Amino acid sequence: MDWTDDAIVLSLRAHGETSAILEALTREHGRHLGLVRGGASSKRRAVLQPGNTVRVQWRARLSEHLGTFTCEPVRLRAGDMFETRAALIGLNAFTAVASAVLPEREAHTPAFEDGEYVLEIMAGHGIEEWGRAFVRWELALLEELGFGLDLSTCAGTGTTENLIYVSPRSGRAVSAEAGKEYRDKLLPLPAFLFEETRTPVSPADLADALKLTAYFLNHWVLEPHGKTIPEPRRRLADLASSRNASESA
Repeated sequence: MDWTDDAIVLSLRAHGETSAILEALTREHGRHLGLVRGGASSKRRAVLQPGNTVRVQWRARLSEHLGTFTCEPVRLRAGDMFETRAALIGLNAFTAVASAVLPEREAHTPAFEDGEYVLEIMAGHGIEEWGRAFVRWELALLEELGFGLDLSTCAGTGTTENLIYVSPRSGRAVSAEAGKEYRDKLLPLPAFLFEETRTPVSPADLADALKLTAYFLNHWVLEPHGKTIPEPRRRLADLASSRNASESA
């Protein structure tokens, strides 16, 4: 068994004295693990930092084996994200969500390609810019896994106007008029999810959007498998909420 692919590093953990286990999100082969011989060396660790993109070759005698990776650097962006607290929190949230929700060895090419876009913005901009891309990446993950939200029309009336809520039961949008009696039970729907512009997102809208995607990832994807939203993803939501509180004060 032998293939070559582009991959985003998700994690690297020591294995023995000199090797390491690499977890990566590949373009064509999904979330995949493999042994990197010599991966514990400082030179290899610099390349295999979470958030970096590498070219990997995976080899194994049988497909069900762990196999081994050889890696070459493609885009070393992790260092840029380590320089700011918000970007580091975002990076940790990204790798934790990808690891938690994506099945191992199941191809999800859009998750990789959209993830590359998120990380590129994260490496050079503030959370107001990359927060939009992060939320849309999570929405795309839900779609990829068969749990896409329907935010195009109101679940109750069919209208496309004034959609400001999402039903936590159906994942469908709800208009202001249809949801006024149930607003305490509905999730806020930030307007920027309908916009194609790349203008910065307000702290309030970003906090609401992260709450929205976390709810459905947790209830539809993770809880059925006995999992919960990873702690790094919770810290990202807390960061957005604290920024919202600071702006509102």
